[in-house]
Amino acid sequence: MFQFFKRMKTIVSSELNAMLDKAEDPVKMLEQFLRDMGEDIKDVEKAVAKQIANEKILKHKLEDAKVMVDKRQEQAVKAVDAGKDDLARRALQDKKEYESQAQLLNESHEKAKEDSETLKSKLKEMKKEYQQMQLKKDTLQARAESAKTRTKINRTMSSIGNDNSKRGFERMEEKVLQFEAEAETTEDLSKENRSLDDELAELDSDVDDELAALKKAMGKED
Repeated sequence: MFQFFKRMKTIVSSELNAMLDKAEDPVKMLEQFLRDMGEDIKDVEKAVAKQIANEKILKHKLEDAKVMVDKRQEQAVKAVDAGKDDLARRALQDKKEYESQAQLLNESHEKAKEDSETLKSKLKEMKKEYQQMQLKKDTLQARAESAKTRTKINRTMSSIGNDNSKRGFERMEEKVLQFEAEAETTEDLSKENRSLDDELAELDSDVDDELAALKKAMGKED
C-alpha cells in the first residue's frame, strides 16, 4: 500500500513532468493521468473502507473480551461467597485468558486504528493532488486553446498582404480598368455610328419647336 502511494507521488512529480516534455499534447497526457489516478483513488477508497471495517471488528472483539473479564470477576466473587472455591478458581483462570485476549486485541486494534488514520491521510493527500492536477489540466487546456487561436490568427494575418494576395488584387484592378475602358470605347463607337438621318431628325425636331413658338408669339396658332 505504501509503495503504491510512493509510486503515485513519483508519477505526479518528476515522472509526470518528464513525460509531458515528450508528449505531443500535454492536455491529453494530463487527462490520461487523471483517469489513471481516479481509478487508483477508487481502489484506495476500497482499501481504506476495508481497513476501517477491520478496525471496527477488532474494537468490537476487544469490548467483548473486556466484558467477559468483568463477568468472570463477578462470577468468581459469587463463587467465593457460595463457598465454591474450585468454581471461583476456574472463573479466575478464564478471566486471565480473556485478559490476555484483551491485551492482544487492544494492541491489534491500536495498530489497525493507526493504519486507518495513515491511509485516510494518504487518501486525502491523493484527492488534494488530484484536484490540483485537474486545475492544472484545465489551465493548460485554456492556454493551449489560446495558443492555437493566436497561431491561427497570426497565420491568417501573415497571408494577408503577401505577394500572392497583392498580385491577385492587382489582377482584379486591371480587370476593372479593362471593363471601364471597354465601356467607354463602346460609347464612343455608338456615337460615331449614328446616321445622318438621326441627326437631321433631331434638327427637324428643334426647328418645329421653334416655328411653333414663333406662331404663338404672332398669334397665328392653328
